[in-house]
Amino acid sequence: QVQLVESGGGFVQAGGSLRLSCTASGRTFNMYAVGWFRQAPGKERQFLAANSWPSSSTRYADSVKGRFTISGDNARNTVYLQMNSLTPEDTALYYCAATSRSGIGVPAAWALYTYWGQGTQVTVSS
Repeated sequence: QVQLVESGGGFVQAGGSLRLSCTASGRTFNMYAVGWFRQAPGKERQFLAANSWPSSSTRYADSVKGRFTISGDNARNTVYLQMNSLTPEDTALYYCAATSRSGIGVPAAWALYTYWGQGTQVTVSS
């Protein structure tokens, strides 16, 4: 099993920035990619970005390219999501997820992820 814990969410004004962290523990050798998703009330879960694990390849949703940056610290088993130029539309619960499936690259589909954190709330005020 892999446990994921997100942190770094909070309240921020439009135009501001936040950095989310996702720290993994347990059988981390069983992880092949780590991704960030978000879900706003009444909306579907949305893929944001993902890293292969250990960090090498990255993938972004077109909607966040240029604003969000994913990075990993393999030594600390931590993946970060730097979010800039935030707007109220970015308000959501942000989740970190990891997949134990090998050979599938860096997936965007949430159903391909095996382990999930509890989420961290991001609220952007106008």
